This record gives sequence, C-alpha cells and structure tokens, in this order.
Amino acid sequence: MNNLKQIKELAVKAALKAGKYALSRIDNIQKISFKGSFNNLVTDVDKKCEEIVIDMVKSVFSDHSIFAEESGEIKGKDEICWIIDPLDGTTNYAHGFPVFCVSIGVLIDGEIKVGVVYDPSRDELFVAEKDQGAFLNDQRISVSKRKHLEKSLMSTGFAYNLDNKISNLENLKAMMCKVQAVRRPGSAAIDLCYVACGRFDGFWEFGLYPWDTAAGHLMISEAGGKTTLVDGKNFDIFEKSIIASNGLIHQEMIDTIIDIE
Repeated sequence: MNNLKQIKELAVKAALKAGKYALSRIDNIQKISFKGSFNNLVTDVDKKCEEIVIDMVKSVFSDHSIFAEESGEIKGKDEICWIIDPLDGTTNYAHGFPVFCVSIGVLIDGEIKVGVVYDPSRDELFVAEKDQGAFLNDQRISVSKRKHLEKSLMSTGFAYNLDNKISNLENLKAMMCKVQAVRRPGSAAIDLCYVACGRFDGFWEFGLYPWDTAAGHLMISEAGGKTTLVDGKNFDIFEKSIIASNGLIHQEMIDTIIDIE
C-alpha cells in the first residue's frame, strides 16, 4: 500500500498547480470545442490542466490508474485510481464567470480515501482524508445544523440534455416552494464542498460522473453530512444522481425530489 499521506500531499500539489494555471489563462483561452452538444464545452485549458495533474501523478506513482474527464481511463498495474476533473465548471470558465475548480479523488480498495478540490478564484483549498476529517485552507469544516427545508439554502445543477419528459426543472420548482432559496453556481464539485462547509444545506443533481462527485462525496462524509442516490440508496460515484445534505434534512429532500432517471 502506498503512503496515504504522500498521495494526499501530491493531490494537493497537483490541484494547486492546475488551478493556478487555469486562473492565469482565464483571459487567454485559445480554443473552445464541444463534446456531443452545443452546451457541453471543453477548452484547451481543460486539457492542459488534466495533463498537469496526470504528469504529476505518473511522475511519482507510475503504476497508478487514472480516470479523467478528458482522457478517460488510463489503466495502471496498481488498483489505486486517481479520478480527475481538471476544470469543473468549464462553461463558467469560458465566460469568465469565476466559479470553477480542480477536483481530484483517489479510489483505494473500492473507497474514495482522499479528496481535494481547489477553487483558484477564491484561493480555497478543500481537503478530506478518510476518517481524518475535512478541511478548508487547513481549518476543519462541518456541515450546517439546519433541521428543516423551510430554513435551508439549496443548490442544484442541470444535465446538458434538457429534453427529457421530466427534467430537473420540475424538481427545481418543487424545491423552491419548500426552501428559502435555490442556487445554481455551475460546478458540482464546489457545490458539494459548500455543503461540507455549511454554506449550502443541501445539493441534488442528475447526470453526473465520477469526476464530478468523487472528492466532494468524501468531503461531505468527513464533514458530518450525508450523500445518497436520489432514491435514498447508498451513494455510488459510478451512478449519475446524488442528494447531498447536512443529514438533518436528507429525508425531506428525498421526499421532494422526483427521480427522473
């Protein structure tokens, strides 16, 4: 088994380097292309940030596997797998809207054991290690204590395909009738970290991928919160839906949300 401390330290260094690079290029994006639909963007900066992280990982742990948004799966000899979103919030980034981040989760023995999310616009570094707590810029964080939806602030997001017969728009309407407000920042990884540190009381979304949720899921767990699938079943990063909360309002969220998948 590789040293978990070394893995966490490398994840932090990689997230910081990639995030700072992204911030330095926000006014100098050279290429924007599309993945499958007009609203699913990828920039040359996404690819460069991913290259930065992968090169740093492979330089230290050459046998580790990689599962990254742009490169897909890179199998290594070791079962340890780095799950990488090099630039979560690409649409925001492409428009100069400063809500984006680098997200890295490390899967060991079937569990996410390390999670790192770096928001360079606010210079906020979220770090979690299994059974060791969650931290924001080295200060321990915890979820909120609100017990009812009517006093809660929520966040959500939307899949690229909005043509489903029942879309998350229906859930947005249902939730807005029960909570103080719902926000849509546009980065699932940041949304999850905001639940972990109590800025949001809950978050839900459909159509997500492992690189969107791996780090944030661990962050919430280590901060005392709860994540499940939208039907209340145990959360799995390879499933596409998530409800995340402080735990106290979780059942109310499940009761409000329609499973659209």
